[in-house]
Amino acid sequence: MIARGALLAALAIAPPLHAQDAVRVLVGFPPGGSADLIARLAAEKARESLGVPVVVENRPGAGGQIAAEALKNAAPDGRTLMAAPIAVTVIYPLTYKKLAFDPEKDFAPVSLAVNFQLALTAGPGTPATTLAEYVAWVKGDAKRGSFGVPAAGSLPHFFGLMLGRAIAMELVQVAYKGGAPLLNDVIGGQIPVGIDVLSEAIPQHRAGKVRVLASSGAKRSGIAPEIPTFTELGYPQIQGDGWFAFHAPAKTPKAAVDRLSNAFSNAVRAPDVAERLQKIGFEPVGSSADELARRMAEDRARWAPVVKASGFSADQ
Repeated sequence: MIARGALLAALAIAPPLHAQDAVRVLVGFPPGGSADLIARLAAEKARESLGVPVVVENRPGAGGQIAAEALKNAAPDGRTLMAAPIAVTVIYPLTYKKLAFDPEKDFAPVSLAVNFQLALTAGPGTPATTLAEYVAWVKGDAKRGSFGVPAAGSLPHFFGLMLGRAIAMELVQVAYKGGAPLLNDVIGGQIPVGIDVLSEAIPQHRAGKVRVLASSGAKRSGIAPEIPTFTELGYPQIQGDGWFAFHAPAKTPKAAVDRLSNAFSNAVRAPDVAERLQKIGFEPVGSSADELARRMAEDRARWAPVVKASGFSADQ
């Protein structure tokens, strides 16, 4: 009788989803981007296990902040999620003095979706063909210490500063408006190196137009196993992957969070979905809610001192 009572209580807290109870996945970026593609692939597969429609709803603007604020204000009934990159929930709280949301108070972690690595990419602007050669070259003249990033205040921005700390050089970031113009300038020799998502540089690396010197993971990327990591090249302190994850509103019942976590974690690891994610440069992960919470805490601790030392503020 006690077990039956406990079961009924749990059901009362998080009633099963019915056919009319569609799950929304908010995406703070336009259709066709990475967040949108990840969300749609996962949503299509999660629908099978949840037994209800799973609808991706794009709320682009302010680098994902509009969707984050919408998640904060959504009912905690297990029917609204947000798919977002590490920038929204870890980096923004470190770089903005004023945010309309607090990820630690306003969101409930659900599941990691994918990991992605960053890469240091060299072009004709530097003679370096290896990381060791680049470090020696940049140390030979402080004027050589500029690196391009797709946006100021982005994960690549702070990863470049992490690199500078590790090699005891004051490197200067040059912000571009996206990864494509950055890569074009690396190829053209207008800037010696760039730091961006590994998958962006791989086609040009394999075509011989740029040289990816190292990647940011704890181990080599499955999409580019020929690229060594900073760790194996003697810099274990230069490490930091990016990721996308699913979040729910705070106070969503644990039973509902667990149900969604199971559905979306299994969705990204399903063989057909995993294969498609790998083809666009992502490592399918999936996780429990607790594992995502730990990952977020670890990355806050990793990036907070780097951001603080930089003096960067996104509010300026």
